[in-house]
Amino acid sequence: MTGSGPRAAALSVALAGAAAFAQGGDTFGFMPPGGRTILAERLGGDDPALLARTAGREADADAWTAWARSRAPDIEDVAARTFAAYAELNFPVGTDVLERLADSGDPALLPPDGKDLAVAQCQFCHSMFTGYLTHDRDVEGWKSTFKAPFHLEIPMTETERATFATYSALNMPMKVGDVPPELRF
Repeated sequence: MTGSGPRAAALSVALAGAAAFAQGGDTFGFMPPGGRTILAERLGGDDPALLARTAGREADADAWTAWARSRAPDIEDVAARTFAAYAELNFPVGTDVLERLADSGDPALLPPDGKDLAVAQCQFCHSMFTGYLTHDRDVEGWKSTFKAPFHLEIPMTETERATFATYSALNMPMKVGDVPPELRF
């Protein structure tokens, strides 16, 4: 697959829309935040220098969880672990991104998180409710969904698939009552 053409353009539009939904809390604001949003909103991501330093670090999930708790002692366990899984898989980012982060402080420069990827990819073929929000799987169970013939063509890297799987294992299933009625189908 090349980086141009209708499919790449559709992915670009979908990811931009997913980031807007995830960051702005619009249509999918009922879903738990992903790691990028947790960093931006709870862990000091509004400071460009801190954001760049954080995205430039490499650590395992335990170290990232401890870091999140040191930044926000009242952070919920699932939020700390969601951020930690995202950071372990996606940090450190490249030098070019770090430079732009230090200048702008824009968390949208960071890789998409699990929520962003779910919003961008899942709803095109099936409902978010029956096809995603109500499933209870572990990380390997979520990764195995990409082995299905109809999921093979989803344009995601292995890191994105792992990011999606860890977010989903930590945050799904959702309770029916937490999903807006118009999305329960």
